[in-house]
Amino acid sequence: MSSSDHTSYVEDVLPGTGALPPRAWYARSSATSFSLNGSWRLRVSPTADAHDSAFASASASALTPDGYDTDDWAEVTVPGHWVLQGHGEPIYTNHLYPFPVDPPHVPTENPTGDHLRAFDLPADWLADGSATLRFDGVESCARVWLNGTELGTFKGSRLPHEFAVGPLLRAAGNVLAVRVHQWSSGSYLEDQDQWWLPGIFRDVTLLHRPEGCVGDWFTHASYDHTTGDGTLRVDSEVDGRVTVPDLGIDVPTGMSVTVPVEPWTAETPRLYDGELATEGERVPLRIGFRTVAVEGGLIKVNGTPVLFRGVNRHEWHPEHGRALDLATMRRDVELMKRHNINAVRTSHYPPHPAFLDLCDEYGLWVIDECDLETHGFIEQGWHDNPSDDDRWTPALLDRAARTVERDKNHPSVVMWSLGNEAGTGRGLTAMAEWIRERDPDRLVHYEGDVNCRDTDVYSRMYAEHAEVERLGARLDGGPARRRELPVILCEYAHAMGNGPGGLADYQRLFEAYERIQGGFVWEWIDHGIADERYGYAYGGDFGEELHDGNFVCDGLLLPDRTPSPGLAEFKKVIEPVRIDVDAPAGGTGTAGAFGAAGAPGTVRVTNRYDFRDLSHLSFEWSFQVEGETVRSGALTVPPLGPGECGEVKLPAPPEDGRGAPTSWTVRALDADDHEVAWGQSAQSAALPAPRRGPRRADQPVRGRQLITFGPAAFDARTGALRTVGGVDVVGPRLDVWRATTDNDDGASWQGDERLGFAWRAVGLHRMRHRLDGVELSGDALTVRTRVAPAGRDIGLRTVYRWTADAERVRLAVSVVPEGDWRVPLPRLGVRLGLPGGADATRWFGGGPGEAYPDTRAASRIAVWHSDVDAMQTPYVRPQENGARADVRWAEIGGLRIEGEPEFWFTARRWTSEQLDAAEHLNDLAAGTAEAAGAAGAAGAADRTVWVHLDHGQQGIGSQSCGPGPLPCYRLTAAPAEFAFTFRAARP
Repeated sequence: MSSSDHTSYVEDVLPGTGALPPRAWYARSSATSFSLNGSWRLRVSPTADAHDSAFASASASALTPDGYDTDDWAEVTVPGHWVLQGHGEPIYTNHLYPFPVDPPHVPTENPTGDHLRAFDLPADWLADGSATLRFDGVESCARVWLNGTELGTFKGSRLPHEFAVGPLLRAAGNVLAVRVHQWSSGSYLEDQDQWWLPGIFRDVTLLHRPEGCVGDWFTHASYDHTTGDGTLRVDSEVDGRVTVPDLGIDVPTGMSVTVPVEPWTAETPRLYDGELATEGERVPLRIGFRTVAVEGGLIKVNGTPVLFRGVNRHEWHPEHGRALDLATMRRDVELMKRHNINAVRTSHYPPHPAFLDLCDEYGLWVIDECDLETHGFIEQGWHDNPSDDDRWTPALLDRAARTVERDKNHPSVVMWSLGNEAGTGRGLTAMAEWIRERDPDRLVHYEGDVNCRDTDVYSRMYAEHAEVERLGARLDGGPARRRELPVILCEYAHAMGNGPGGLADYQRLFEAYERIQGGFVWEWIDHGIADERYGYAYGGDFGEELHDGNFVCDGLLLPDRTPSPGLAEFKKVIEPVRIDVDAPAGGTGTAGAFGAAGAPGTVRVTNRYDFRDLSHLSFEWSFQVEGETVRSGALTVPPLGPGECGEVKLPAPPEDGRGAPTSWTVRALDADDHEVAWGQSAQSAALPAPRRGPRRADQPVRGRQLITFGPAAFDARTGALRTVGGVDVVGPRLDVWRATTDNDDGASWQGDERLGFAWRAVGLHRMRHRLDGVELSGDALTVRTRVAPAGRDIGLRTVYRWTADAERVRLAVSVVPEGDWRVPLPRLGVRLGLPGGADATRWFGGGPGEAYPDTRAASRIAVWHSDVDAMQTPYVRPQENGARADVRWAEIGGLRIEGEPEFWFTARRWTSEQLDAAEHLNDLAAGTAEAAGAAGAAGAADRTVWVHLDHGQQGIGSQSCGPGPLPCYRLTAAPAEFAFTFRAARP
C-alpha cells in the first residue's frame, strides 16, 4: 500500500469514518468514566506520512517494556496544542488561508503529531457492558488506534467524536494512539480569524456503557407565559423515566407533562434538577423552561421581546490557547455577568460544552455557532466555496448535526448559527433545513444570508450608526421577508486596542427602535500569546510568512483577563438600570445654591431589564464636594417592574460653605455589593474662591539667561518655561500628535478613510515649531510661534500668553489654523515634561480609567489618585491611551495644574513618539532602559514624565474593522483658545 493510500483521508471531503452518531453531551452520570487527560508522548513529523506504517503497526506494544521505543519522544499535556509546548510555531491569519487554496488539497508540508497514551483501567471499572472513547476537540484531523486496532478518522476540530471501544480494552497495558494533522480538507472549513493551533486541545474521556445505558436524549421544556405553565417532554433513544422532584414529575420518557413553573431567562436562570433513568444508567438533568419565537417581527422569549447586550467569544488562554479549564470558563462567565453582559455568540464554533453549562447556571442568552467558516474564498470571488459545492454538503451537515445534538439540551441556547463568513450556497440551505426539522423550537441565524432565505433574523456586521437607524425605522429596503424580521448586529464595535468608540450611540439606537434587538461586541478577549520576548506575541512574531499582525488582539479583556477600559465603558452603556440624577445647580449646599428652603433634588430610575423587577438591588446616594464624598446614605427605590420608571427624592443637601463644586452620585448594588449601575448629577459651577488678601499681578523681569515671572522662570531667548515654584519643567508647547490607535489606523480594505495614515500623509507626526517672537509688555510674556509639518503648507499659528502673580503663573493659548486642513487633529493641547520624575498623581475629574470623546460614559467625576504607571493601559500593541476626561485640576510631580475650561489629562514615562514607535510592550521598557543608559556619567536614569494637557481629542471610533468616529467626535482644525494655571502643589 502506498503512503498516499494511508493518508488519503486527510484530503477526503467527507467528515471521517468509524465515529458513532452524534448525541447529547453530559459530564456526569451513574456510569463510570475515566479521564485520559494528562501527560502524553508526542512525536512531530513534517509530513502526514513520515511514519505512517510504523506508527500504525507498533501502537499495540508502544510504551511497554519490550515494545516500541519512545524514549526520544517529547512529553506534552493533553488538552493542549503542541505548538504552544515547544514543538513548532503558531500561525495567525484573519481570513487568508496559510496554504495554497486548492480544495480539498493541502501542502505536503503538513506538521503531524503522533500522540501516545498508555493507561490501565481504574479499579472500579466494571467488566459488563461496553465502552465509548470520546474526543471533545482535536485540530484539525485525527486518526485513532486503540491497542493496535484502528478506530477511524475524523474532522471537525471543535466538535465531539465518539468511538465504540469495549472489546478492545484490557485491564492493564492499554495504548491509545492518535495521529493529528495540522492541515486537512477540514481546514478549508475552519478559517475562523484565530491562531491555527494543532493538537488534542479538549478532553479525552473513556465512558463505561453498561447494558441499558442512556443513549441520546432531547429535553423539550417550553413555557406558556399566559398561564405560567411549563410543558416537559424528554425524548430518549433508550426508554426510561424522568423525575423532577421540585415539580412532582415522575413520567416515562416521551410523555409530556404540564405543571406550573418558574421560567428560565438570562436574568432569572431558574433551573430544575431532574434525572433521566434507564435500566443501566442515571443521568442528571438541568431543566430550564422557556419558549423562543419570532412574533410580530420581534425575537421573543416567553412572550417578551429581548435586547441582547452581548459579546462574541473565542476561547482563549494566553498560555494554553483554546485548551481552557473549568475555572477559566467560570471566570469568563462571572466577568460577563458583573459587566452587565447578557448574551454570547460562540464565535465561530461551539465552545467547550462546560461553558454552556455555566451559561445555563448563571444566565446568558447564547447564539451557538457551528464550526464553519470559509472566509478565505472571498479572495477568489467565492469560487470553489465549499458552502455551494455538493461534494462538501455531507461535511457541513455533519458539523451541523454534531453542534445541535451535543448542545440541544441547554436552555441558554436560543439560536443556532450556521457558521460565519462562509458565503452562501446549497450546503448552508441544507444545514438550515436539517436544523429546523430536528429542532423547530429555536431560531436559525447566519449573517451572510442577506436575503434571509435560510434565517429567522436579519443579522448585520459593523453597520454604521446611520444604517442601524434606517433598519430600526424599516427604511432599509430589501426583500419583503427580510423587512419583517428582527435585526441584530452579530458583530459591532470592534474592541481592538483603545476602544471601541461609539458604544453609547449604538445603545441609544437599540433602545429607540424595537426592531433592533441589540448586538454582540467583537470580541471578548485579546488572543495575545504569553512570550518573554514581547510580553504578548501576535501575528508575525513567530516568523509566519503570511499573517495579520495584531488583528488577533481585539478584545474587551487583555490577554491575562484584565478588563480593558472598553469593558468598563460597555458595562456602563448597557447597564440594566438607568439612573438620572437631577440636582439643583449650585456650589455650596447653602440656601442660595439650592433655593430658599434647600430643596432636594430627584432621581429618576428606569428599569431596563426585560423580565426582572428591581427588588434584588439596593440603592445608595452620596454627596460630593469638589469630588470628595462628604455624606452618603441608603436610598429607597420601589421594586419597579421591567420597563417601569419612577422618581425618588434625594435628601436635603448638606451645607458645606466651602464655595466648591458639588455633585450627587447614586448607585445600584446587587446582593454581593457589586455595582450594577450608577448615575451622577452635573457638576455645579464653583463660586469664586475667596481671596486671602490683595493680589498684585507680577511683571516679567528679563535677566541675562532667564525671565523671572511670579513663581516661574523662562528661557530668555525662547520664552520656554523652565521652572514653576522650584519644579523643573520642559515645555509646555503645542502638541497635536498621538500614537495612533488601532482604530485610527483602520483596516487594510478601507483605503483613504484610514485616519492614522491620513495624519501621517500630511506630516502631523513630524510637526516643527518656529519661534516668531518673545515679547515682554507690562504684565505679560507673549511667545508667538507657528507649528507646522515638514513638507506641507498647512500650519497652526500659536500664541502663548503668560501672566502671573506671586504664587501662580497662567498660560493662555490661542491657535489659528492656516492653509487647507482636510483632516481632523489627533489632539489639541500642550505637552510638558517633568524631568525630576513623578510617581503619584491626583486629579479632580473623570476616572478612574481612561476616556475619550466617544468612550466617556464610564468616566465618573471625583478626586482620583493613581501612580503614573497605573494610568497606562497596557494594550498588546502600544498606542495612545490613558487620558482622563473633564479634569478641573491635577497634581503631579510637585506641580498643580488648573484648567480653563476642563481638560484631558495624560501622564506617562515616554513620549508620544516613543509610544508610536513601539510594537510590543517590552519595547517601551527597553526604550526607557536605553534612555537611562544614555544619561551620562552621572548614571541618572531619564526619569522624565510627559504630561499632556489637552483642550480637545479626536474620537476613537471602531475603524479597525467597523466605522470611524461619528462627526460629532471629530476634532476639526478650527480656531481655539484655552488656558492653564500652574503653581507648586501644596503638601
